[in-house]
Formats: sequence, C-alpha cells, structure tokens
Amino acid sequence: MTNSSPTALITGGTSGIGRAAANQLARLGVHVVVVGRNEERGEKTVAGIRAAGGKADFISSDLRSAASAREVARKATELGGGDVDILINSAGIFPFGPTHETTEDVFDSVYSLNVKAPYFLVGELAPRMAKRGKGAIVNVSTMVADYGVPGMSLYGSSKAAINLLTKSWAAEYGPSGVRVNAVSPGPTRTEGTEVMGEGVDQLAAQAPAGRPATPEEIAEAIVFLATDRASFIYGAILAVDGGRTAV
Repeated sequence: MTNSSPTALITGGTSGIGRAAANQLARLGVHVVVVGRNEERGEKTVAGIRAAGGKADFISSDLRSAASAREVARKATELGGGDVDILINSAGIFPFGPTHETTEDVFDSVYSLNVKAPYFLVGELAPRMAKRGKGAIVNVSTMVADYGVPGMSLYGSSKAAINLLTKSWAAEYGPSGVRVNAVSPGPTRTEGTEVMGEGVDQLAAQAPAGRPATPEEIAEAIVFLATDRASFIYGAILAVDGGRTAV
C-alpha cells in the first residue's frame, strides 16, 4: 500500500523551525508526521494543520537512543502507508556554557538528540528510499558549526558532525536517488531561543541582515531542499544566517 501523497517525517516538528516546516509542507499537500516530546504541543500542531485542510499525525518520542529512532521510523512508515519520502532532522538542544563546566550527562544528552537520533533515523529510512530510487533528507545545522564561539563548543561540534554526515550520506545514498542536504540557520526567534533573551539580537547584529530570522524564513529553505525544486542539489549546506558566515 502506498499513499497518494508523499509523507514527511519531521523531528522537532511541534515547535519553532520544525513546526513551520511542517505547516509549509502540509500546504503543499504533503502528509506530515511530526515528532516531539510534548503531547499537548504535538496534538495542537496536528490539529492546526488538519483545520487548514492538511494531513498530519503526531508521534511522541524523546529520540535519545537508537531504539527510539528506529521505533519512530517504524511508526512513521506505518502512518505513511509503507513509505517515508522526506526526512527532516530538526530536533535539537543547544545548551551553552564553558567546556570545563559541561557535565557528562549534558554532553551525552546533546549528542544523543543532535547526532545519534538523526544517524539512526537515516540508517533506518535512507535504504528504503534508495530501494525506491527517490527520497529527500534535510538536516538542520547551525552557523556556529562553521566557526568558533566561546560557550558553544558542545552545540557547535554536534552540528559540525551533522554537516559532515550530510556530505557522507549524500555520497552514500545519492547515487540511488536520495538527496541529502542541510540548512544552517542563524539566530532565529523560536520558543527554544526565548531563554537567550537579548543574546539572540546580539548574535544577529553581527550579520549583514542585522536581525534574527523567523522560523518561517528558515522553513522556506528546508522545504525548498525537501522538494523537487532542489532536484540537482546533493550534499549542500545552505546558510540561512542573514549573511553571518559570509563576512
């Protein structure tokens, strides 16, 4: 059984950038399956998409282990009628602080969600896409994976791993028709960055755009890479950072 509309699995799809991407893909007729920890937020996201005429489902998961990633992939495949056509790895955490104050628990939590979960989701879903000869994977990275920032060694290094994995997966699965790319956002106003307060504006002020992005602006780039409009783009890391890494 195959769905008439493509199915997209979006981790971190119940808030911020992930939710904005889910909304935009749903408007294009994509069946979106959003993953998050907060069930209330998940159900609200799904209800909003359905109220607008879209098709959506929610999977509750903390995505902190290979087993949980495989279970999410299994559930999404089932909800998609046997296929997941698009995978967007948007879930992530970004605690900031000095390296010497980072605990092992925090280190493990960041790498589990930011690196391990995408790794095993790709490992589960990309071979199935390759077998069908088509699929798209978009990883959400960050501009601080490209240069050193005090206090961001843990977060930045986890996303630097994602940048390399993006290229490796493009080389590995691209010949079978699976496009793997990444979006590298700059400071963005989301629920998750509210705790940074004026720090978001200070980071944004260093870029030519001079302001933070909206989640919808980042989502535009994600949706572009996830759809056939980007049919000849493989292994790219698209900077959507207001020009910060260009200056």
